[in-house]
Amino acid sequence: MGKAALERELDVSEGVLEHGMPYLAFGSGRPLVFLRWFMPDHANPRGWLRSSEIKTMAPLARNFRVYAVNRAPGMAAGTSMADIARAHAEALHNEFGGPVDVLGISSGGSVALQLAADHPSAVRRLVIASSAYRLDQSARVSQMKYAEAAAAGKRSLHHLATQGIESSLKARLVGAAAWLADPLFRPKNPADTLAFVHAEDAFDLTDRLADITTPTLVVAGERDEFYDQSSFRYTADGIPDSRLIIYPATSHLGAIKHARFAPDVTEFLSATD
Repeated sequence: MGKAALERELDVSEGVLEHGMPYLAFGSGRPLVFLRWFMPDHANPRGWLRSSEIKTMAPLARNFRVYAVNRAPGMAAGTSMADIARAHAEALHNEFGGPVDVLGISSGGSVALQLAADHPSAVRRLVIASSAYRLDQSARVSQMKYAEAAAAGKRSLHHLATQGIESSLKARLVGAAAWLADPLFRPKNPADTLAFVHAEDAFDLTDRLADITTPTLVVAGERDEFYDQSSFRYTADGIPDSRLIIYPATSHLGAIKHARFAPDVTEFLSATD
């Protein structure tokens, strides 16, 4: 199916939540708020990135009205993850008037975990995918190098693209390709990128996981490049009402494209409380 036909079928619309948070909405059914993965620009994706997002989330959009929400543009330096979570709680309450299902993927998972810990009344059921209670050290370093280089007007994409690649030869090849492609993917407002990266760098719910009282599903790949499996297990073990699924031989983004991802998430969100 072509991208235009898919958008028509899923009834894609675009809007802005309170505090200026942009979103795409598509599909039909009970609302499912998808907090987006790491995105340099605090805006709705365009072009192939938009098509890729809709295609990836389409299996869930067969059962839910998916709201793909990004962080608000103009993020101030010094903004904390708690600040971001509070803005999300206010925006979701204003839009939906009560608790909603929340799916946080990668960096969106950091926001979702903070949201559920600080504002439990905002979340009906929680799904955390390819994310954990804090970033692993190597991912923090890569992400910060990326954000600082972008803020300085330098090429930066290679810092993220080579994260977790064990083969030095493959890392050099991927890094070279990312270096060349960098001008096509530079953030339009690198100050937003840097502010969010600083917030996620300081994000750590080591002692707060027990505050998450909503039913939670943690989904991850066995070969995630940004998190060790122990981080996923620690996250699930620390949340009182939680379940963990780890897909074998699966990468960071491969987890959300796994054949079982949409069925597992749908089954969990459709369960009777």
